[in-house]
Amino acid sequence: MIIPKPKAFLFDLNGTMINDMAFHNEAWHNILTKDLGANISFDAVKKQMYGKNQDLLERVFGVGYFSQEQIDQISIEKERRYQAAYKKHLTLITGLDNFLERAKQSGIQMAIGSAAIPFNINFVLDNLNIRSYFKAIVSAEDVANSKPDPETFTKGAEILGVSASECIVFEDAPKGVEAAQNAGMKCVALITMHSKEEFSTYHNIIAFIEDYTDPVLQDLF
Repeated sequence: MIIPKPKAFLFDLNGTMINDMAFHNEAWHNILTKDLGANISFDAVKKQMYGKNQDLLERVFGVGYFSQEQIDQISIEKERRYQAAYKKHLTLITGLDNFLERAKQSGIQMAIGSAAIPFNINFVLDNLNIRSYFKAIVSAEDVANSKPDPETFTKGAEILGVSASECIVFEDAPKGVEAAQNAGMKCVALITMHSKEEFSTYHNIIAFIEDYTDPVLQDLF
């Protein structure tokens, strides 16, 4: 892997810093099918889990099916169920604690760029006590257009004061990798929820990793 040494790391959250996407999938599937009556399979829900919660609901039910108040209520209920199920399992992906500390000691700035709402981001950062590592946090509420639009990552880079070419994005979802590509950023893809084959159309991936102990990451420092 031969790339210029980065000045910033931008992290997606769910599936990238914590391995929790199966819990999101379960919570969404229960909400969509049992509460809202959608005829959608568990695997089909998995494919819809990108972007904002509102975007997902609109892809499944259509724009305008729910009022904004209903969308907000459904969204927070889904996150409550997810957090209740996942909290006892909450931990960083293997090696990430050491990776964050090494990045900090190396002077690499870090930001979170996630389609999650602050309720979920705070759940992770505060329970794991890692907020101090991140100079910028871009959530679903901070952007007009969610992934695969590049806004989440370009806004994070802007806050950090670095250019796109100076950033490395860490992502677990194809649409997230696409957002990084659209932002002009290289990406490390975690295969926690998706296979390598699902990323085959993207040319900005510099490495695939299962966790942060992978020796390929040494080339970033």
